Amino acid sequence: MRKKDVVLMATVTSFESLPHPSRSELRQFAELFTPLFTASSEEARREAVAALSQCPNVPPAVAFFIASQPIAIAAPFLISSNCLSDDTLIAIARTQGEAHARAIVRREALSPRVIDALVGLRHDRGIKPDADPAPASPQPAENASSEAERVAREEDMRKRLRMLAGHITRPASDRLGLRSLSAVQQALLVRFARNRENGLFASVLADALSASRWLSERIMLDISGQQLATTLKGLGMDTEDALFILQRIYDHLSGTEAEMSRAERLWNRLDEDQCGQRVEAWRRADSYTYSEPVAAPPAEAGSAQQDIEETAAPLRTTASVRQPGRYSIRRSA
Repeated sequence: MRKKDVVLMATVTSFESLPHPSRSELRQFAELFTPLFTASSEEARREAVAALSQCPNVPPAVAFFIASQPIAIAAPFLISSNCLSDDTLIAIARTQGEAHARAIVRREALSPRVIDALVGLRHDRGIKPDADPAPASPQPAENASSEAERVAREEDMRKRLRMLAGHITRPASDRLGLRSLSAVQQALLVRFARNRENGLFASVLADALSASRWLSERIMLDISGQQLATTLKGLGMDTEDALFILQRIYDHLSGTEAEMSRAERLWNRLDEDQCGQRVEAWRRADSYTYSEPVAAPPAEAGSAQQDIEETAAPLRTTASVRQPGRYSIRRSA
């Protein structure tokens, strides 16, 4: 068996074993499957498609790619897979020919919309009866109308194909609508971490989260670094910059274990999707507490400088030391 065939089947088997794959795992499988499938033998392709036809979590782009293969390979997937939407089934029937349409007809359940489309395709292809006299020549107006409809259908199909192809060729910078750091915010976070200006760091982090400063300070006060690492990964920060920040703010994360820094070990344990969900949960809880930030009253010249100094004051990331209270004892006469 060819090496690429083995890699293809191993990839499919590994993906099948995931009961609830995350978005990153679906994206990774979509990126790996197409080149491996193209480079494999026909027998390996048949086995991979047969296996995926029973998988409930095939990414839409991969499902469309498999359904567009020659009918000898795509038939099991067209007949059995539950990952094919109505739009995809209609698109395959219109673009791939009668053999694919017949395979779609053999599915256990078809929606009325798909049935209407299949019936329309049968009518459009114009199956001729056995004894058919010389047909009358169609009118020019009918020809123009049918041609316009055909052009409109083809253009709609091109748009759908471009949209589905975009899932495979999606750029790495596309975070699927998740909250992300801007280049300026990332540069500021690195700079303030380098200078250990924790107060300014907390201000920029609060701005990146669109949350209160209290939330950013609460995140930084976790001396294990877990919450800050979760936040940076949920915001899509570059790995190298994130590790630098963690090691500068939390000195103990600079230590190494098994030729790997503690910060890197902590970072690798975190899942990006779960981090994003956790950060959004923190933001929602923060918005309930600080739903309408109250604007500070105009400060006088003397208090303005005090506010600036308080903002720039470094944030402690270790437990605060309690100072003994001062009490004035009134001596009895």
